[in-house]
Amino acid sequence: MNIDNFIKTAAVLPIGEASARPGKIGQKTEGVTNSNTRDDSVQLSTQLQNIEKNLASGEVFNAARVEEIKKAITDGHFVVNPDKVADGLLDTVRDLIQTKQT
Repeated sequence: MNIDNFIKTAAVLPIGEASARPGKIGQKTEGVTNSNTRDDSVQLSTQLQNIEKNLASGEVFNAARVEEIKKAITDGHFVVNPDKVADGLLDTVRDLIQTKQT
């Protein structure tokens, strides 16, 4: 049985060279390029580009409303509507069940 000593020898190589050599040390590997010469690019989908534009142009949430809720909690005037919370939980469960079935 031949045991490859790749782990020990890869530990002494400069960073990045061990991952560029998937075969045994000293073997030439075809199709492996140096990461410094590769030009990678990513194209976002149109939907994601629109979401990114919307997020960049406006607030993600209503800061004034958040401050109102914080003040109501601090003052002890915030009232939780249990029916609304239950309906929201049931809607979430229904969505999760439908997602899992598809």
